[in-house]
Amino acid sequence: MAETTYTVQGMTCGHCAGSVTEEVSRISGVQSVDVDLPTGKVTITSDEPVAEDAVRAAVAEAGYHLAG
Repeated sequence: MAETTYTVQGMTCGHCAGSVTEEVSRISGVQSVDVDLPTGKVTITSDEPVAEDAVRAAVAEAGYHLAG
């Protein structure tokens, strides 16, 4: 198992967090997605490390973007 944390910019409410969770959960191998709305931190637990480009694309599909 791998666990990676990213910071997502632009999330302001529970719906935002839900959208990001839904899109990131669709990435192959992702087991769970935990969003901490106040900090913007998104922790992904997966079978193997997930490519940052895949996470970036999923977050963009939800309408947000990764910090950095």
